[in-house]
Amino acid sequence: MKVEDALPAVLAHYGIPLVDPVRLTGGLINATWRLSDAQGPAFVLQRLHPSFPREVNLNFTCVTDYLAARGHLVPRLIPTREERGWVEHKGGIWRLMTFIDGISYATLPDLAHARTAGAMLGGFHAALRDFAGPLPHPRPAVHEPARHRAFLLETLSGQASHPLHGTVATLAEAILSALARETELPVTPPRYVHGDPKLSNFLFGRDGSARCLVDLDTLTCAALPFEIGDALRSWCNRQPEDAAEAEFDLDLFAAALEGYAEAALSLLLPMEASVIVEATVTIQLELAMRFAADALNERYFGWDPDHFASRGEHNLLRARNQLACATLLTAQRAEAMRITKRVFQSF
Repeated sequence: MKVEDALPAVLAHYGIPLVDPVRLTGGLINATWRLSDAQGPAFVLQRLHPSFPREVNLNFTCVTDYLAARGHLVPRLIPTREERGWVEHKGGIWRLMTFIDGISYATLPDLAHARTAGAMLGGFHAALRDFAGPLPHPRPAVHEPARHRAFLLETLSGQASHPLHGTVATLAEAILSALARETELPVTPPRYVHGDPKLSNFLFGRDGSARCLVDLDTLTCAALPFEIGDALRSWCNRQPEDAAEAEFDLDLFAAALEGYAEAALSLLLPMEASVIVEATVTIQLELAMRFAADALNERYFGWDPDHFASRGEHNLLRARNQLACATLLTAQRAEAMRITKRVFQSF
């Protein structure tokens, strides 16, 4: 049974007919469709990835209520006819949200988009500064390099018969060697952050300005340098993260940080600003480890069957891309540090 076959039954809980569903393929985790009504695009329907419990919808509502009350544009959950926040159907968790018109990108078009994305992320963090919490469903930390390293090693041991094992093992050795050369980041105060500020989670207007952040399931308390580094590793790669080549662009890096500083300069502590470059490299290597592990486990990240023979092949290319990005940024580390110091002028 195809996942699309469930759409009519799910939408019956909302009293909405199925009209012109369009599968959105930019995300790697949740399955997402844009739905239309007589007036045009009106809703977004998602089936949550099995790794997300139903309670993340409580977090979603809590945070979007808070942000909307302060004038931020955010997607909102639409309750079912039974006044529930989601639908459980044949083992899947589904939710319906308001549609926000906007453009998403796989790579940043220009420096202006980098600057406005930085300002959007900084404004998001600044808006959450006074969010009292706690979240109804606390989410475990995501950025834990040591944990992902251990999982990759466990996967290599447990998936020895996988056809890609030898290739992944060689790549993993290079990733782990690069990680070993990085110094452990100092502990910084936990902040409420988006948790997955990759470029495809930003919607831009026709004028090029960032309109809003989407996919708020990942909101959590975490170290701000890791959050910013996670954004930069996505935004500053001129190539898609599943391209054969990678390109880390310091002009995009500078523009993004300038935009962030405009919106949240007073939020960032000098210690946090001083480790943004190191955090970015660490996140690149962490994601490379995660992709490498899923190249063998083949159960977490989405994949494109039209262009890859398997989920493993797709994730293998992603892992290589992230390692290449980390290598490129490491080679430019001194200049990236000069840019960071210039922008924040605080360390």
